[in-house]
Formats: sequence, C-alpha cells, structure tokens
Amino acid sequence: MAERAPVVLGRINGLFGVSGWVKVYSYTRPARNLIEYDQWLIGRQGDWRPFRVLAARNQAKTLIAQLADPSDRPVADRDGAAALLECDIAVPRAALPEPEPGRYYWFDLMGLDVVTREGTPLGRVASMMETGANDVLVVDGERERLIPFVMEEFVDAVDLEAGRIVVDWDPDF
Repeated sequence: MAERAPVVLGRINGLFGVSGWVKVYSYTRPARNLIEYDQWLIGRQGDWRPFRVLAARNQAKTLIAQLADPSDRPVADRDGAAALLECDIAVPRAALPEPEPGRYYWFDLMGLDVVTREGTPLGRVASMMETGANDVLVVDGERERLIPFVMEEFVDAVDLEAGRIVVDWDPDF
C-alpha cells in the first residue's frame, strides 16, 4: 500500500512575542487537539520539514507554540518564527487514532465517488461543511449537490477501499 500523504491539521498564522513563538490556527475539534502532537510537519504545498513542539498552550483565544527546527535547534527569535508564517501544519496519517466504526475523518471522504442506491453517479466529494446540525457532503458532478452526512438516513454506506459512498438521494434533487 502506498504511503499516504500527511494530514494537514492547522496553520501558522501569526507571531507571539520576540522569542520565536508562533500563533497557530487549528483545524481540529477541539482546537487544542493539535498541540497534543509533539512532532509536526511544517511546510507549503507538500514540501514538509519536521519540527518538534517544545512547548504549546492556549493563550486567550488562540494556540501558541515554540518549535525546534529539523536540526533540533529552537526557533529562538521573531525572524525565525516569521519564516514559518502561513505554513501548514501536518502530521503523518499513522499518528492519528483510528476513528470509531461508522465515523470518518473528513480528509478520508474527499474525492470519493458518490452514487445513489440504484448506482446513479452523482459526482465526487469536493469538500465538507459543518452546519451545526450535521456535516454536509459537497458533491461536484454535473452540478453541485449538498447531501447531509447522516448515516442510515441519507448515507447508506461508506466504502473507503472502493472509494465510494452510497446515498439515499434523488438524482434530480
């Protein structure tokens, strides 16, 4: 099996102080989950470099972290931290816990084919939306469809191996 790409879990979006700390935006829920990983891959457009998290914490409404570079030298000043601005933060897929049966990471659903119970193709999962009530599949096909990701009501099956989601959905809707 081919090695899976790292999973992007956040982004460096600011500087904190003058000692090399960075502000971090987390895509995880809860946001604090990101700082539970002690090794991050940091980069842009898939060009990853390993960094060690020396310290991390909540600071008001944001997360902040102090990092050590691939040579294990702390990023010790504002200029060093500034070089990391707008970089993605990822971890190897293997570092994530396996989801419970019937639960899925959004990134595992991206690109899956979506078909009706009758086998009518509707398109591919382009993205996911969080609505508060439930998550929604954004399916791109001959037109965009928004399908609630509610198992056993609209979603009959998710087959990651086959790359397919079967839904109870009218193709004309």
